[in-house]
Parts: sequence; C-alpha cells; structure tokens
Amino acid sequence: MQMNKAILDSLLEKKVELKQRINAIEADFKKGRSQDFSEQTSENENNEVLNEIHHEAKIELDLVTQAISRFEKDEYGLCSQCTAPINPERLRILPYIDTCINCAK
Repeated sequence: MQMNKAILDSLLEKKVELKQRINAIEADFKKGRSQDFSEQTSENENNEVLNEIHHEAKIELDLVTQAISRFEKDEYGLCSQCTAPINPERLRILPYIDTCINCAK
C-alpha cells in the first residue's frame, strides 16, 4: 500500500508538471511573432519543436489522468485487457502503464 501511495503522489506531481508545461507552451504560442523575416524563420522552427512537445505532453497528461482514475476505482496495477496484476517493476518504470507485459506485445 505504501508503494501505491508513493506512485499516486508521483502521478499527481507529474500531472501538475505536465499542466504547467502545456500552459507555458500555449502562452508562448499566444505571444506575438517578430516582424523580421529572418527571425520568423527561426520562430517557425521553434514552433515546430514546441508543437511536438505540446502534443507529447498532452498525450502523457491523458495517460497520467487515466492512471489516477484507475487508482480512484481501485483498479490500478491491473491489466486493462486481461485483469492480471502488472509487474510492480513495470509500474515503477512506467507508472501510467495499463497493460501487463504479455498484453503489451
């Protein structure tokens, strides 16, 4: 139970961190862009990278939110496909994973 509490705390912290990252990226997108053409090229490249980071953060936030929901339903640590327990070491490495190693293949 102590390990699950630590994992839940970790997931809650990760959720806050991801929301902050997403908000910071969205705030950056709202800033005005330079009128200088050479600066716009650099900004466009930066925007492409930020778009990818934004997309990945939103996906990860969704996974973390789902894991927290599984905690609330007392389903955390059980495979969403076969309901077998997920290896605790797998959960330690990927705390928002929802499948056992066999179903993930």
